[in-house]
Amino acid sequence: MEPLEAVALAGAGLAAGGMNAVVGSGTLITFPTLLALGYPPVLANVSNTVGLVPGVVGAVYGYRRELRGQRRRILRFGTASLAGGLAGALLLLQLPAEAFQAVVPVLILTACALVLLQPVLSRRLAERPEDDDKDGGTPMWFGVLGTGVYGGYFGAAQGVILMGLFGTFVRDDLQRLNAVKNVLAALVNAVASIVFIIVTDVDWTAAGIIAIGSTLGGFLGAHLGRKLTPALMRTIIVTVGTTAALTMIIR
Repeated sequence: MEPLEAVALAGAGLAAGGMNAVVGSGTLITFPTLLALGYPPVLANVSNTVGLVPGVVGAVYGYRRELRGQRRRILRFGTASLAGGLAGALLLLQLPAEAFQAVVPVLILTACALVLLQPVLSRRLAERPEDDDKDGGTPMWFGVLGTGVYGGYFGAAQGVILMGLFGTFVRDDLQRLNAVKNVLAALVNAVASIVFIIVTDVDWTAAGIIAIGSTLGGFLGAHLGRKLTPALMRTIIVTVGTTAALTMIIR
């Protein structure tokens, strides 16, 4: 890899790490960069997933204050993310990319719609009986599972989808939910990376450069994201998600 290419990839990793910490969709920065540098799609996706893991872990650390008191929620949804991430990674190695990518824009746009409707739906959810499951019940668990499958397969905007689900069906502060989103994304990326490292080839040069950039970006993104108001965060999520969907449709 040429020095200028390495610098460009590190910059993409920095931006992706910051974006993943705040809303997700960092893959839509690093993955196209790898393609532009001449990497085959599957190798680019695998190397990108491995490289982004440290950045997401950095975002988790940056949001550690918001994670307090959420151990039960993380354990509950974490099992769904681990199972989904494993299934998605195996699907990537078995199925043609076109079959799954055709559904991706629909998933992302649906998540954006959920984010836009979140204030109205949250008011309705607040009227539910207090003994109702405030974490969304079984349907929410399966929603996280499905998002994990998608994240293990490709990963772009899995954070947008998770925030759409959380913001609509889980009664809690948006910043606390964003912290859980980072944990779940880290679990999905980690289990998928383990599968990729064991089963297929990884370009460690590309993955290492992305890892350095995304780690710094994850810390910076967590610092910035905590200062965002719920309204501004929703705006960013919808903007990023819509852009991600349109990008994949155009491709």
